Amino acid sequence: MKRDQDPPAETEQPTATDGGTSRTVGQLEIQASAGPRPKIGRRWSERRIPAALTALLIGAAAGTLLVDIVRVRAGQPAAAWRTRLADELATRPLDDIWIQIGAAVIGLLGLWLIVLALTPGLRREVPLKTSDGQMHAVLDRDAAALRLRDAAMRVPGVSAARIRVFQHRVGARADVRFRAPDDVRADLLVVLQEELDRLALARPPGLSVRVRPRRK
Repeated sequence: MKRDQDPPAETEQPTATDGGTSRTVGQLEIQASAGPRPKIGRRWSERRIPAALTALLIGAAAGTLLVDIVRVRAGQPAAAWRTRLADELATRPLDDIWIQIGAAVIGLLGLWLIVLALTPGLRREVPLKTSDGQMHAVLDRDAAALRLRDAAMRVPGVSAARIRVFQHRVGARADVRFRAPDDVRADLLVVLQEELDRLALARPPGLSVRVRPRRK
């Protein structure tokens, strides 16, 4: 009898996933060698609610005034509110308290609209690093603060921690139950900086750590 011969060992073929991963790594290496990464800024808010409210108020005022003008052109008397408004504007002096209050309110509303037009908004989001300038990734500040707080609580000696993530700074406060506060602060600086590096923020913020001893 002939012994059954073992089939020849098949050579392993790279899977499609491995090929895609290789291509992705290759693209990242090419982009890294091509030069510095593009500057990543914050996303701009669409300002839908302020824009809708502004358009609604302006449209309502213009529509009401237009209807009254059409009525006057048709031979009917002007509305009482427009007559009274014209009389008040013609007779009241500029130093009248109500004129000053109205001017201040209108000025504040205009300043608010200018600020909305010139600032990106979405302050609750922080941009992340991306390999493509056309792609934007963001992280919620509360989620970033939670990640940093969990990292701070893993430091020996820390009984409570509070993390606040600002636009250019991260503030951390920790209560120390045991160990020397200086040692705990040094460990917190290292751990929190490592966690910030893992978050891959587009604009790495500064780190401020404060500790206070808490004894029973």
